Amino acid sequence: MIVGTTQAAKILNISSSRLRILLIQGRVEGAYKTGRMWLIPLFRGKPIIAKGKRGPVPRWRNPRKPAKTFIHVNKHKITANQKELSNKGVIAIKRSNTNTYTHEVEILGGCRVVYRPNNPLSCGAKVWIETLHEVNIIC
Repeated sequence: MIVGTTQAAKILNISSSRLRILLIQGRVEGAYKTGRMWLIPLFRGKPIIAKGKRGPVPRWRNPRKPAKTFIHVNKHKITANQKELSNKGVIAIKRSNTNTYTHEVEILGGCRVVYRPNNPLSCGAKVWIETLHEVNIIC
């Protein structure tokens, strides 16, 4: 995404005149000028500012990356349900170090389906869904 100086200054929490000084010094990565207007690309939601040789430490901080949620169907649970004639949840939801098993899941936002037969998850899953958005577990 590309923004102008006013919007980039608000994101960085600095004045637009300070941002223009950084642009003139060439310290904003990927920024270029079209006519009288600066176009500034965003990387992970913020412009990248190169460090200066002296001056105060910048006050802005990069936000922490949200943890991915992995969703896959556990084939071992399916076979166990067939052998024991039970109805336990077979959809595994992995968040950081916890596993939750359920019958139905709703993903609130974007997601992607991944197939990696040569590089499976630690549990052995070769096909899974990844999302950074909230996941509702429907019991």
